[in-house]
Amino acid sequence: MPAIRNMHRKFIAVVLAASVTITGFFAAPARADEDVAKFIAGMVVLGLVGAAINEAKDDGGKERKVIHSHSGIVYQVPVVPKPPAVWRYDLPEHCLRTARLRGENRSVLSKRCLERHYDYTRSLPDRCEVIYERKNNYREGFRPNCLRKRGYRLTAW
Repeated sequence: MPAIRNMHRKFIAVVLAASVTITGFFAAPARADEDVAKFIAGMVVLGLVGAAINEAKDDGGKERKVIHSHSGIVYQVPVVPKPPAVWRYDLPEHCLRTARLRGENRSVLSKRCLERHYDYTRSLPDRCEVIYERKNNYREGFRPNCLRKRGYRLTAW
């Protein structure tokens, strides 16, 4: 609905600018070509300034993320901050380690790293917790696939 409202606003602004320009031609006495050119240039500048102000108002103060597509077109998508209830399911990707688990190299989320960089380590499911060997030491961690099945996801911070 807001996108339609923006199109209406822009259309009305263009029609208004055009009508003011046309009215200026017919209401004013004959002028030199130089004055008409200055008038048109002034109207164009005012229209551009008005469009820029309108665009800034429509933005709502949200940050924009620029996405480049393969066709070369650049899209701007508003970045909406996540609510705290969603943050707790975002695990830091940099805590992912490769470790020896049951004789095989597996991916594990380091519990020590999570305790440093993730506020909700104590609320992670116990059934996903493992003890693994890394550099001849036994450490605690979590299996990423187990956490993923329970709604957690790895994100780059």
